[in-house]
Amino acid sequence: MKKFLTISSTAVAVAIALAGCSAATDGGSAPGMDHGGSSAGPTSMSTAASATTPGVEYNAADTTFAQMMTPHHLQAVDMSNMLLAKQGIDPRVSSLATRIKAAQGPEIEKMTGWLAVWKEPAAMSGMSGMTGTMSDDEMKKLDAAQGAEAAKLYLSQMVTHHEGAVEMAKTEVIDGKNADAVALAKSIVSTQESEIKDMKDLLTTL
Repeated sequence: MKKFLTISSTAVAVAIALAGCSAATDGGSAPGMDHGGSSAGPTSMSTAASATTPGVEYNAADTTFAQMMTPHHLQAVDMSNMLLAKQGIDPRVSSLATRIKAAQGPEIEKMTGWLAVWKEPAAMSGMSGMTGTMSDDEMKKLDAAQGAEAAKLYLSQMVTHHEGAVEMAKTEVIDGKNADAVALAKSIVSTQESEIKDMKDLLTTL
């Protein structure tokens, strides 16, 4: 899936770079450390820390969740962009694709920001091993499809994609330590299970 993974990898790199710049602007200091000679006052340092640090504690499950969910979300955004560029798509499906893109974009930024603050590697390379992700051939089929066929294919593929995300998010809810990461995982489960139902309902009407 070189074409689509290249886009996703670039997006991850840009997000990480921006998060890194933000951390550098804030002084790159961990919260709670004593910087007696720093020119930044306690209030400004506290504000910067609260704006960039998603909780003090995190574990390997939190890191894996962010590293895997980021490219997973990026592929969903790629799929949605692909559908929205087509003509003759049922407005209900286009509306759903717009909603998915709008929800997952900010979540991508949030997770890449966490990884930067935690000083952990960016999203894992490749999509293998991630439940629900589309193969190169499946992405090409969606790219080539038009009209009602494209709408049906998008919905069926996205149901599978969402089911994979829900599975990963439920694992994070059980195994994660970082409160913000666990909260995001719970939100993903709730939102995407609702969208799965909506997509299955739509499929019966197309």
